[in-house]
Amino acid sequence: MADKNILVTGGAGYIGSHTVLQLLQEGFRVVAVDNLYNSSEVAIKRVAELAGDAKKNLAFERVDLRDREALDTVFASTKFDAVIHFAGLKAVGESVHKPLLYYNNNLIGTITLLEVMAAHDCKNLIFSSSATVYGWPKQVPCTEEFSPSAANVYGRTKLIIEDICRDLQKSDSDWRIILLRYFNPVGAHPSGDIGEDPRGIPNNLMPFIQQVAVGRRPALSVYGNDYNTSDGTGVRDYIHIVDLADGHIAALYKLFQDQSIGCEVYNLGTGKGTSVLEMVAAFEKASGKKIPLIMADRRSGDAEIVYASTEKAKQELNWRAKYGIEEMCRDQWNWASKNPWGYEAPESQS
Repeated sequence: MADKNILVTGGAGYIGSHTVLQLLQEGFRVVAVDNLYNSSEVAIKRVAELAGDAKKNLAFERVDLRDREALDTVFASTKFDAVIHFAGLKAVGESVHKPLLYYNNNLIGTITLLEVMAAHDCKNLIFSSSATVYGWPKQVPCTEEFSPSAANVYGRTKLIIEDICRDLQKSDSDWRIILLRYFNPVGAHPSGDIGEDPRGIPNNLMPFIQQVAVGRRPALSVYGNDYNTSDGTGVRDYIHIVDLADGHIAALYKLFQDQSIGCEVYNLGTGKGTSVLEMVAAFEKASGKKIPLIMADRRSGDAEIVYASTEKAKQELNWRAKYGIEEMCRDQWNWASKNPWGYEAPESQS
């Protein structure tokens, strides 16, 4: 696949950076674009270091997808064989308070990307969707056939983009699109050199646990301990970030090898549920740190139990998650202990 050029949007982000590294190691040439709104260019520099000789196949451009002229320049400079589209705002709470920001960034950015792709005759796309499109599932595991319903603005942008992709492919059969619905990405590259580094207060469980463990926050708030689960806390499907990146490689091969792909959707998860308290215990074991807990009320909009059916990805992409929560916590702690303040420590901490 060394002759294939891949554009990765949001390439400096958490999932994007890990996927860029896997692509380089697999022999692809990669151009990563990112507006650095919620990411750091340091991540791309570290990816280049980890890639060794393959770093010669990596280029980075600071581009906002809504800037058609800048995006067009990127496409004019390289003939891309496929696009992996990660770029988007993703904080559930913020999306509810700032809906126009999310609709503007996520939808207009995607539409502009698709228009520029079409203008340059690049019609192979892998889109970063989310398990949030399952809303509050009435049963588990979630299969790709479930009727989607978004519980918040962020999820709605993912759902709308999925519909845009389906409509686009129906209108023009040259488009070949894979929609990947992620469950809960956690962990970090085993080197500890790249990982998750959210700006502000983390919205997800693991980066919050991590920040408590390194002393950046005093305690972890557990939202709801009266659910109908084994220990009363919510249950989610956590997937190691390296497994998730490998899922994109598998999807890319599927795009290139299966000419009959139209617009297809796959779950990427482990197929297992883990409760909040189980994850805290696993992280305490991996880190040797006690995580103080504050039991809080349930958050509105949180589902009780959500985990994936992964059969379709196993059968059609020949992919399955390899890592469990022990490895997720081990690698998360390795990243956190080496980079307690993320990529760019405040001057007072450096």
